[in-house]
Amino acid sequence: MTHSVGVVIAVGRSLLLDNMFDYIIIGAGSAGCVLANRLSEDPDATVLLLEAGSSDWHPFIHMPAGLAKLVNRKGVNWNYNTAPEPQLKGRRLWWPRGKVLGGSSSINAMCYIRGVEQDYDGWARSASGWDWDTVLPYFKRAEGNSRGADSLHGGNGPLGVSDLRHHNVLSQVFIDAAKQAGIPSNADFNGASQEGVGLYQVTQRDGARCSTAVAYLNPAKHRPNLTVHTGAMASRVTFDMSRRANGIDYVHAGKATHAKAAREVILCGGTINSPQLLMLSGIGPADHLRGHGIEVVHDAEGVGGNLQDHLDICTLQHSTKRITYDRINEAKMAFDYYLRGHRGAGSSNLAEAGGFTRSPLATDERSDIQFHFVPAMLDDHGRNRLSGDGYTLHACFLRPHSRGRLSLASNKPNDKPTIQANYLGDDEGFDLKMMVECAKISREIFAQAAFDPYRGTPIHPTRTNLSDAELVEFIRAKAESVYHPVGTCRMGDDADSVVDAQLRVRGVDGLRVVDASVMPALPSGNTNAPTIMIAERAADLIK
Repeated sequence: MTHSVGVVIAVGRSLLLDNMFDYIIIGAGSAGCVLANRLSEDPDATVLLLEAGSSDWHPFIHMPAGLAKLVNRKGVNWNYNTAPEPQLKGRRLWWPRGKVLGGSSSINAMCYIRGVEQDYDGWARSASGWDWDTVLPYFKRAEGNSRGADSLHGGNGPLGVSDLRHHNVLSQVFIDAAKQAGIPSNADFNGASQEGVGLYQVTQRDGARCSTAVAYLNPAKHRPNLTVHTGAMASRVTFDMSRRANGIDYVHAGKATHAKAAREVILCGGTINSPQLLMLSGIGPADHLRGHGIEVVHDAEGVGGNLQDHLDICTLQHSTKRITYDRINEAKMAFDYYLRGHRGAGSSNLAEAGGFTRSPLATDERSDIQFHFVPAMLDDHGRNRLSGDGYTLHACFLRPHSRGRLSLASNKPNDKPTIQANYLGDDEGFDLKMMVECAKISREIFAQAAFDPYRGTPIHPTRTNLSDAELVEFIRAKAESVYHPVGTCRMGDDADSVVDAQLRVRGVDGLRVVDASVMPALPSGNTNAPTIMIAERAADLIK
């Protein structure tokens, strides 16, 4: 499906008629929609936004609980898989990424988490200007929190952030059990302290998903200086003789097209697509590019490197009571949701409760484990439907030491790149030790008295008395991504970084990368809010 919004007309200065724009943005995801809005605020600047996927028309996108049905909808998902992971029994792990207006913000679980102050001060040690004091105003500028504004929160930003309108009784049981296990309660994971358990605030407005397409693109899409093309697959960035990016080759509606950029080309394709497009355009490890017959524009070994992700282990338990979401009548839920004005179970993000804690192996004062509790059985990302009723606790190590790499499989844009995440591949074996801690603490929470009225037989793992060695085997067999890949176009002040601290691609001019791929290291939590912050700040840097 293709869809185009916006009308290209002369505004302020004369617009060239040969497909010329001031800014070309590749990818209408979490970052691209933000930039399209902010850059087109200037009526004299013309902006082209290209998205390979479709418009966000599907109702499952906008009804929060519809995310469970989006798992198997290939039309809104790039459906990536890693290469066989040596430390995970050679399994190929599924990496869903949004291929639709709003990108992954249109298919994610909507948990609004920013990370903590020390994360960004750590970024600033390698990329100046990304410290907490500098980035906090951009978090606040984006945020429209239903609780209102304060010193740490924005109340009037375009991104709706709100408390859940509905949560399952088991989500409160999880909170009570975690408190019994010694973890404090926390009503605001983005407040003065992150540690603790509670209900997540979510990127919703009035009970509906608030993706960046809803928050940023919809208010801007009727501006005459903004053109949006969906179903537009970028194939390469083009350069002039001085190695300045001057446009983009792409296929739209089955037709090969070239658009020219008077000021900048900006890649917002995310951790997978942005480094892939850089390499297809001749920016990357020279030998690797030549091996695929690609002319080298700039030899950049770092493109595709520094890949990191949060590995997640799920503990599943049967419920003795039929109160989970496993056998919910989806048609009735949807009817109830729309009839009652976006209320009821349809407004749930499913991962309703969770939190953060410090393990016995914590190396600093930050929490090093994150939980997502789901009052349903979630095996293989929900793609493997289990019979009966149950509940699931996700646990991930927040600061993995392992680093992977993304590389080209071919020189064809439609061929998916090779993703070697290298989970648990750190030399010291610390990541595996931390995953064992994740599994242990999850089991400890499920063993608390709060779950006594609901606890059925264990599902994964099938026994409660596993040794550490058996837990290692369980992790190698069942751990999966929790969908937070970052780092493949790392920003930094050093010459080896892919982009500088202003997100400009090194070795060429007129080209930036603005998305999660520029993160030097994972933040402490979900990555969507930090990606939106990056785009908000990038807009100011570009302007």
